[in-house]
Amino acid sequence: MKRIILILAVVPLFLSACASTELTMSLGNMRLINSSGDPQQVMDFANKICKSDFYIGASFISKAGKDYRFKCVKADENEVLIPIPGLKPSNTK
Repeated sequence: MKRIILILAVVPLFLSACASTELTMSLGNMRLINSSGDPQQVMDFANKICKSDFYIGASFISKAGKDYRFKCVKADENEVLIPIPGLKPSNTK
């Protein structure tokens, strides 16, 4: 029984490691990300990419297949960070 529980706990880790997420294009404050991962992984990746470029976070624009489009938002812009629909907004502080 313990082996079954261990297997059920480890399998999602292997499956999430198989998902690939990469920055496909960066133009100004726009980012195109290609991912086979779940939406939360993509949102976290987009926020990480935008924050590394000195923005406060990523605002979701659209999705087409495996391509996600985001806009990186600066602190001085009066814009709300929009998460991927169905996800809770992440804490940007």
